[in-house]
Amino acid sequence: MVFSSRPFAVATLAAVVALLSGSARAQTYTSCNPLHSTSCPPNPALGRTIDIDFTKGGSDLFTAGGGTPTYNSEGVSFTVAKSGDSPQLISLFYIMFGRVEITMKAAPGAGIVSSLVFQSDCLDEIDNEWLGADSSEVQTNYFGKGITGSYNRGQFNPAANNQGEFITYTVDWTSDRTVWTVGNTVVRTLNANEAEPNQYPQTPMQIKFGSWSGGDPSNSPGTIQWSRGPTDYSRGPYSMVVQRVKITDYSTGSRYSYGDTSGSWGSIRAEGGSVNGNVGGAGDLTTTAVTSAVSSTATASVPVGGIGSGSSDRSSSNLPPGWVMTSDGRLSRQARPLYVGS
Repeated sequence: MVFSSRPFAVATLAAVVALLSGSARAQTYTSCNPLHSTSCPPNPALGRTIDIDFTKGGSDLFTAGGGTPTYNSEGVSFTVAKSGDSPQLISLFYIMFGRVEITMKAAPGAGIVSSLVFQSDCLDEIDNEWLGADSSEVQTNYFGKGITGSYNRGQFNPAANNQGEFITYTVDWTSDRTVWTVGNTVVRTLNANEAEPNQYPQTPMQIKFGSWSGGDPSNSPGTIQWSRGPTDYSRGPYSMVVQRVKITDYSTGSRYSYGDTSGSWGSIRAEGGSVNGNVGGAGDLTTTAVTSAVSSTATASVPVGGIGSGSSDRSSSNLPPGWVMTSDGRLSRQARPLYVGS
């Protein structure tokens, strides 16, 4: 990380993070929904690839919320010890199609949920969720435009020993399909033309990961049942550990904005770049096998948003002039004005 030794530089960085973050517990709320307004602020774009090794510490490109993630030689831990804990990291950038690779151990415990969530301002969503009551599977899911009346989209897919060893999970998301892999095994493919009408996720997404208690007694009976709770906090604490995350934006530019209120990917504008301008930037998706779902979630009351609950403001529209993100997930002060992703 390249900073001046003057106190001003540290204070400025703190201001940047505060400006871009806000409270981080929002999951099904957006401060400005582009489906309802043409004046929503643009989203800061990643526009490239970052590869973050959390065994070496945190990243300036994520803000914490819902609790305090902790760092050690294994990586970053998200610990649920009591009611209300939902520690997570939220990206200060968005991707417009792309790939996320996360190497992690899921948290154990009945009712405890480990989550990786993509979510847009118009509430498109792609999820991976690991239920602590079962170390053999991962739930994959998607939602579009905040429509949650149908719960037949989720699947429980094989992910053996996910609490006992670090496994790399990949979500590769394009305009045509979304592929979920566990290790090098494809566990699910969602083709855009097979999604429910107007439900295929296709708008700029923030990335969030962390853990929470679906089995908390304050949750609805349906959520507690889905998470295989209730949660017994006396047997905790319960921790999800993330070793590494690699994120590639398949589009380029500094900011993404909505050209109309359709919520379609063709309406998205990339300032200083192009949508799909970096397709293939992560290289070929490496797979060696394909497996099928263990079961569906057709009868489950699946909560939207993945991590915790509540509402908050989203991040603001861009980094201030003179700041740029580095490939290892840091913010760096530059001599000339640069936007995110430049």
